[in-house]
Amino acid sequence: YQRRVHGDGRDQNLVEVFEGVIKTCVQLSELVNGGHTTGIMGKQDTQNVQGEQQMKLDVLSHDMMASNLSNCRHLAGMVSEEIDDFIPTQYPQGEYLICFDPLDGSSNLEVNVGVGTIFSILRNPKPEIDKNSFFQNGRQQVASGYCMYGQATVLVISLGGGKGVYGFTLEPKSGQFLLTHPNIRVPEDTSEFAVNMSNRRHWDPPVLRYVVECEAGKEGVRKKDFNMRWIASMVAEVHRVLMRGGLWMYPLDARIKDKGGRLRLLYEVNPMSLIIEEAGGYSSTGFVRVQDIAPISLHQRVPVILGAKNEVQRLESYHAEWKANAQKKKKKKKKKK
Repeated sequence: YQRRVHGDGRDQNLVEVFEGVIKTCVQLSELVNGGHTTGIMGKQDTQNVQGEQQMKLDVLSHDMMASNLSNCRHLAGMVSEEIDDFIPTQYPQGEYLICFDPLDGSSNLEVNVGVGTIFSILRNPKPEIDKNSFFQNGRQQVASGYCMYGQATVLVISLGGGKGVYGFTLEPKSGQFLLTHPNIRVPEDTSEFAVNMSNRRHWDPPVLRYVVECEAGKEGVRKKDFNMRWIASMVAEVHRVLMRGGLWMYPLDARIKDKGGRLRLLYEVNPMSLIIEEAGGYSSTGFVRVQDIAPISLHQRVPVILGAKNEVQRLESYHAEWKANAQKKKKKKKKKK
């Protein structure tokens, strides 16, 4: 990964930020792969800022990441899923900021399903850091990535700017990440989608329409059969899309509409959207491109639909049609009054 960062004309300062992240990923890989033999599995009697019950490894992974990054001279501040406010470092003049989910999918630890770390690196826009420093849209990311802990530990990164997506696999003996997946691409078309079907009754009509059409297969309007998948771990879901194509979504539904969505923009949706789009895919809320959203809070939630470009844009068109019809009905009601 160092050669990839240097090779794309980036400086040593960015490499040092990456080194703090990578050190954490290697440490977490050992802990996750050790499973119950490490004595750190299971739940804690605490909740994070979102009111979600924390796993022991949630807290430990946050502490490890914050500790490994705190001495980086080029990092001015951090945002973590586990902490309410931003975390300033001792180097407020540092040129970079980082947002991270230290252990995405941690509820799956008990069943040995893939979990991972997600991160987004931003430029520090001003000399005095505050929470507004982090309110940058996805297009302003310097780099993003994730590390998935599973059968193998895989690090996937993008430096943005059309430079592509690269995957590295941890070689356990040396503790180094070796390039194993150069120039990852997501096909524009797919016959595979992933969504939590238990939320079906709460979906908006455009999402329900899309899924019903996929279910109809060759006999329906799509004229082809689709497969469905669901892992309930964002890192594992996105990794599958990168490895073999597909569409994955956690759309807005009636139960979470007042929250804005399910997943967090700064440290889950933005970094994954950069990776997907750099690989040739597309990422949307259904109404707007994710990378164009201007953040308004550190833990802002948004819906997300990402993966095969043509499928995501189909869902966007369904949302646009639904919105237009709703506006027409509203106008008709006003005229009647």
